[in-house]
Amino acid sequence: MLIVITGEDASQADMLRAELADFVSDLRVEWVPSTKAVDLSTLTADVVVADLGSHGSQVLAALRDHHPDAVRILLLEPGQGGDAMHALDSAHRVLQKPLDAGELIDAVESVVDLRSLLDNEELKRSIGLIDSLPPAPRMYIELVQLMRDPDVSMAEIAYVLSQDPALAAKVLRLCNSAFFSAGREITDIRSAVTRLGLGMLRQMVLASETFGRSAGEPSGVDREAMQERALATSQLAGKLLAGPSSELAATAGLLAEVGLLLPGIEDSALPGSDDPLTEIKAGSPGYAEAGAYLLGLWGLPTPIVEAVAHQSRPRRMRSGGFWVTGAVHVASALVRGTTVDESYLHSVGVLGKLPQWREMAERIGQNLRAA
Repeated sequence: MLIVITGEDASQADMLRAELADFVSDLRVEWVPSTKAVDLSTLTADVVVADLGSHGSQVLAALRDHHPDAVRILLLEPGQGGDAMHALDSAHRVLQKPLDAGELIDAVESVVDLRSLLDNEELKRSIGLIDSLPPAPRMYIELVQLMRDPDVSMAEIAYVLSQDPALAAKVLRLCNSAFFSAGREITDIRSAVTRLGLGMLRQMVLASETFGRSAGEPSGVDREAMQERALATSQLAGKLLAGPSSELAATAGLLAEVGLLLPGIEDSALPGSDDPLTEIKAGSPGYAEAGAYLLGLWGLPTPIVEAVAHQSRPRRMRSGGFWVTGAVHVASALVRGTTVDESYLHSVGVLGKLPQWREMAERIGQNLRAA
């Protein structure tokens, strides 16, 4: 395994090389200074760790296009989380400085596991038999790109959204529901954008596009009920994490059940197994795996795809700590009324928060029922 670190501090590579010797014997660690042009045509690294402050996001984006098989890790200083949101389309995982060898190995292995899960031939075959997959949420992707401009105005965002009158009408309807409304009716998109804020607007546009009725949808799907659960799961998951992670969790929670929109995908999983491929080996893939595969095709960030894929079994994640997958697991279980993996919560040190989270879920459910 070849790990390439690009950044300003060569000592990072030296320290990592020494620490990784305790984990993996067959590896090399090389350092590429940020001032040196990286020849992407010849770079054959298995893992690339890039420093955000050293144009790392551009390096990762170029690597995504030239060498999509490389595992791409973005390395952040404390407090840089907000600056990293635009890089998540290119990075598989985000780790904090100082880089810990164990965390790096866990991150790489979890990405490899996800690829193995979604690269399964039975899953590909099942999805390949579907005549028409739900299209990527065009307006959501366009808004995400627009919002990356720090100088973008609310008026510009409202103008873009208003170009799709049907979608704008759905956003206004959701905005004025009891679940989101602050009591005063909103009748124009600019006011909706101002009231909701950009993060909430993204989630509402994504919900409207994803759960809007489309041709060829599977029979028996109650999209209204799905959207209600999706909004509740999104709201709850976003409250379980802080900072930019909250946004990731909210988006992943909103899309947790998207696999149910695919024909032939069952709302079930075999109980009592920790094998990530059990459902696929048994026959038809479960909705979590199918949904994650679809989101991967849409090009959504890996942490979101990962959380959807592992939502019912968060212990599949090798990395320690309670992050996006854990938040989506708790939120989706509480909203759907399924079992929360308390042993997992205990292992990541958050089991004591579960009673509070149950109360939050109940309040969100009451608000939705009153809508």
